[in-house]
Amino acid sequence: MAVLGAAGGIGQPLSLLLAQSPYIAELRLYDVVNTPGVGADLSHLDAGVRVRAFVKPEALPDALRGCHLVVIPAGVPRKPGMTRDDLFNINAGIVRGLCEGVAAHAPHAWVNIISNPVNSTVPIASEVFRAAGVDNAARVFGVTTLDVVRANTFLAQATRTDPAQVHVPVVGGHAGATILPLFSRAEPRAWGPSEAEVAALTQRTQNAGTEVVEAKAGLGSATLSMAYAAARMATSCLRALGGEDGVTECAFVKSALVPGLPFFASPLRLGPRGVADFLPLGPLSPFEARALEAMKEELGGSIRKGIDFVARGGK
Repeated sequence: MAVLGAAGGIGQPLSLLLAQSPYIAELRLYDVVNTPGVGADLSHLDAGVRVRAFVKPEALPDALRGCHLVVIPAGVPRKPGMTRDDLFNINAGIVRGLCEGVAAHAPHAWVNIISNPVNSTVPIASEVFRAAGVDNAARVFGVTTLDVVRANTFLAQATRTDPAQVHVPVVGGHAGATILPLFSRAEPRAWGPSEAEVAALTQRTQNAGTEVVEAKAGLGSATLSMAYAAARMATSCLRALGGEDGVTECAFVKSALVPGLPFFASPLRLGPRGVADFLPLGPLSPFEARALEAMKEELGGSIRKGIDFVARGGK
């Protein structure tokens, strides 16, 4: 598998976690700078994974050939006062270029996109692959796992429960109000919150990225927790690729689940070919139904922004 953007703030801890995976035989690290040092560092682990480093655009084809899974954390991080939309002009071009490389050199690979704004970069990737004649809609995932991890953690803290025993599906998108944790479907189901408690936990989950950006005081965004979540998603993909049954994750994918939103994050069952099934959202609480309706305009606009970017030739 390959990590594109391996020398960055997310890429380095993500690569460390992946280098310890029993599901990976060879880990390829690609970035425009600094990957030889990261690769040398990780190659000293006694984990049994072969680590190879690739640097500069001309090395991208070799980094990709034969990969089963490509994870893309490349791009600039969010800084104080920035929204995910502010990242668009830079990160959109980066994702477009990397996905063109994937389409040319690893067209059958699964692709996990971390680069923000995910609500736009996943449609960009999809349009790049469509234009290249690559039919991989079931294998392109916007990584929203961090929203699930945060919702699980915040609910566990509120209920004094072991986070490992908590599961909260998170649907919608991956920015602000488009992030909708379904606390009404949380496991275990013994919790009986008020709507005010649900609203507070929902708002914290939606604003958690800003919480980290502000706490780091301009020195970065959520890198360690994002790496943890991305490693979890990558592991789930590799398990499903290997034929394991019952692998489920939430991710932002091409979807017909919600009319008018051609991309949507929801619980998925993964199989050897990618998305095997879209799991039902289930009955939503009145609070969740209102939140889903309220997000549609913003999420739809972000999706169109990504599609239009490719239609305009990346301008």
